[in-house]
Amino acid sequence: MLEIQTIAASDADFWERVDALATSDAAERPEVRETAEAICRDVRERGDAAVLEYTRRFDRRDDLTDLGALRLTPEAMREAFEALSAEARDTLVRTHERLVRFAEQQVATSWRITDDIGCELGEQVTPLDRAGLYVPGGKASYPSSLLMNAVPARVAGVGELVMVAPTPDGQINPWVLAAAHLVGVDHAFCIGGAQAVAAMAYGTDTVPAVDKIVGPGNAYVTAAKRHVFGTVGIDKLAGPSEILVICDGQTDVDWTVLDLFSQAEHDEDAQAMLVCPDADYLRRVRERADVMASEQSRERIIRQSLAARGALIHVESLEQAAEVANRLAPEHLELSVADPDVLLPGIRHAGAIFMGRHTPEAFGDYCAGPNHVLPTGRGARFSSPLGVHDFQKRTSLIQASPAAATRLAPLAGHFADVEGLTAHADSARARGGNA
Repeated sequence: MLEIQTIAASDADFWERVDALATSDAAERPEVRETAEAICRDVRERGDAAVLEYTRRFDRRDDLTDLGALRLTPEAMREAFEALSAEARDTLVRTHERLVRFAEQQVATSWRITDDIGCELGEQVTPLDRAGLYVPGGKASYPSSLLMNAVPARVAGVGELVMVAPTPDGQINPWVLAAAHLVGVDHAFCIGGAQAVAAMAYGTDTVPAVDKIVGPGNAYVTAAKRHVFGTVGIDKLAGPSEILVICDGQTDVDWTVLDLFSQAEHDEDAQAMLVCPDADYLRRVRERADVMASEQSRERIIRQSLAARGALIHVESLEQAAEVANRLAPEHLELSVADPDVLLPGIRHAGAIFMGRHTPEAFGDYCAGPNHVLPTGRGARFSSPLGVHDFQKRTSLIQASPAAATRLAPLAGHFADVEGLTAHADSARARGGNA
């Protein structure tokens, strides 16, 4: 029988066991953090030479003698796009169009108002100059991640896009190259890991320095992003992928099993959880999952993931299921129920919510429109999906008329007096006739 823990609301330690499901931060393991930080420091000091050394070691590229050999040209990206079948090109183009249409709804614009004392206030919204896009590789390649990171950057108006992607043994997914052509990546390199993050953060002779690094990676990539934050911006600290399915017990059992597998197959640290008030439905899911796992190409990973971090959670009601969801703040939350709109107001924390039985999380991974770069590890309590806003900056605008200055001067002067900042007080009062 498939190994996966069962938790029931009748358990005396129910909420403690639910809390224990929260994703651990692999990037905070001392050995991971220390290794990533050492790589970042080395790249900062030695630049190209360090990046080349780590790429030769970790990607098994002993043939490399020059980092420039890892640069991908626009011609290579265009040729990859043109070499795809007509069906493959159509899939990329149509998905790209859907992502663009959604992202266009997020664009913020500059604004100005004049308040009641005649002071003009506002915000000037401008895009970043250069963004770095990390595209995961290794156990799987993710052209979808490139689209999800690049599209909002392009819609925001970012001037240049720098892409890095690990290529173990020199192999790169042609779909990644084709997607890079489609979104117009300006600089692309076959490098990955903490060394790629450091190269984009600090800049080398070959890799341009960027203003912000986005895109998920393994624990070393996440630890490196944490280390370089402050030198550059980052999107978020990505952890293992998560899905929590709330089901009323009426969804086709095989559909639910496949939805759980869709996250469990990412890697052994991924997390798939099902919450349901119907104990018999949970039993049937377990039984079918044991059979269906053997039909999956990534069976070993699925079984290990479910055994290590999966859960079948029996609750007393759908309302209690919503409480479980809020407690765990999952990356992906499926409301696989008859009327998801009834349950939705009770959901406060989730990266993305998939409404109804016919909306699997896989739609969101690829082509629905919203971004699939989402907060993990309970990050949905305080952060949001990647979007256009992540590539735009807001600069405050203040313009005081002479009359407004007279009204503001005593307020600013008094605050400055309280804080003991004499020059502040004098500067303010000089504009207000020494008020």
